[in-house]
Amino acid sequence: MRFLPVNSQALMVEMADLGQTLALLASLQARPIPGVRELVPAARTILVQFAPHLVSAAALVREIAGRELGGNVQRSDVLVQIPVRYDGEDLAEVAQILGVSAEEVVRRHTGSEWSVAFTGFAPGFAYLAGGDPIFNVPRRATPRTRVPAGAVALAGSFSAVYPQASPGGWQIIGVTDTAMWDLSRDLPALLQPGYRVRFVDAAALENLAAGAGDSRELKVNVSESAKRQAQEATESEAKNGLKVRATGLLTVFQDLGRHGQAGQGVSASGAMDQGALKAANRLVGNASDRPALETVGGGLALQSLGEQVVAITGADAPLTLATPDGREWAVPGHAPLALADGDTLRIGQPVAGARCYVAVRGGYAVDNVLGSASTDTLAHVGPEALRVGQVLAVNTAAHAIVGEAMQPPAGLPAAGQDVVLDVTLGPRTDWFTPEAVALLAGQRWQVTPQSNRVGLRLAGDVALARAIPHELPSEGTPLGAIQVPASGQPVLFLADHPLTGGYPVIGCVAPHHLDLAGQIPVGAWIRFNPIRSFEELTP
Repeated sequence: MRFLPVNSQALMVEMADLGQTLALLASLQARPIPGVRELVPAARTILVQFAPHLVSAAALVREIAGRELGGNVQRSDVLVQIPVRYDGEDLAEVAQILGVSAEEVVRRHTGSEWSVAFTGFAPGFAYLAGGDPIFNVPRRATPRTRVPAGAVALAGSFSAVYPQASPGGWQIIGVTDTAMWDLSRDLPALLQPGYRVRFVDAAALENLAAGAGDSRELKVNVSESAKRQAQEATESEAKNGLKVRATGLLTVFQDLGRHGQAGQGVSASGAMDQGALKAANRLVGNASDRPALETVGGGLALQSLGEQVVAITGADAPLTLATPDGREWAVPGHAPLALADGDTLRIGQPVAGARCYVAVRGGYAVDNVLGSASTDTLAHVGPEALRVGQVLAVNTAAHAIVGEAMQPPAGLPAAGQDVVLDVTLGPRTDWFTPEAVALLAGQRWQVTPQSNRVGLRLAGDVALARAIPHELPSEGTPLGAIQVPASGQPVLFLADHPLTGGYPVIGCVAPHHLDLAGQIPVGAWIRFNPIRSFEELTP
């Protein structure tokens, strides 16, 4: 058992194999440790996220190291059959890597019974173990920015099905129409830990032998995609609200996130700049955790239906207010703004920072999904992004109190400027050469246009070289993780990051700089400042 540092609120426990990992998970679930907030199991590790004011890292290490691991993890008797069209774009390359024909890859993939070891990466994404021993396939050197929904893929000794379109680095060998994640089901995730899985060649279904022994077979039909979660109030239905006249690049609902859902493969998501969201709510007299609008770049325009009080915080962006009779003038941010019926508020392109937050007195009438109104752009959980013409219904305010104007935050980064982020090294710093560890802090990294709420894709003059070249079994990835794919160009994980990943994490942005990381625009430069060296934790 190894204990690896992650950040001031998380550590990673590494075990010898999957069996030991699942045994430790069962122990920690049966006898929880006070102060532990979330457990993210993976192939050989468990990411333990904790509240440092309730339990210290040293106390956690002592408690976990003393646990006795015994007994076998029970498998479910449910067998799920998944029909696959084996026409994936990486099938030929996988066959070449394994030294067999494409037909042999299909035969071996369908000829084994897999089991769900754990879930992660995204809702409905299940890591399937126990396939044919031939499967040990490296991930792609550079992950794709978009893998199609239903893609059947391989990585290491695992197989999986991508529940929806998302970034990913696994090798795609086929595609299925079977829905892995559907919020209309009692259990949204089709594949639960312990389930048995068989892949079936869709081209040869008529030759599939019937019967599943004494086990109970779960018949799977192609289901429709998850029902829309967008709030669709119409102007005739809402006399009190805000009408969307323009959406800008992307505007979504966010709150402080849906914590505690890692067991379903759902990350917390939430506002990229949580301090700005809280401030906007306080300015209009709301509780600080109420949902607000998060908009990136400029262009959002909202028209008041009835009288409203709003506040805009976050990025330094010009704000204008226009009345129905054509008058227009600039208004301040970080202050409560009274809107009369018909007034239109517009947000311009930020001169510093990237994201603005719009709160309204009384709060938006938006439903929670799995305990939160946050829109997870990777997992497609929560309300849909705003659209032109949509009316955002507003709750009646319980009181008329608003906050006092605030000073806008200082030091927000702008395109072309440098921003310094404190980082703690680990959990996989030792997978990189000493020169690469020094280079992480020694050179600037530019934020590329491929960045979004999932993460900032960075580019440096010199790539980070690894000391350990072989594949890393998938493991938990926290908010702020600096993951390094085989290309050596890092990705800084943000609010909608996957729960698990298969590329080593060289370090993590310190929690006190996460809000700042969420405000870094495309074109800015990042300098990483290590504040803690890498050293294993010991009981």
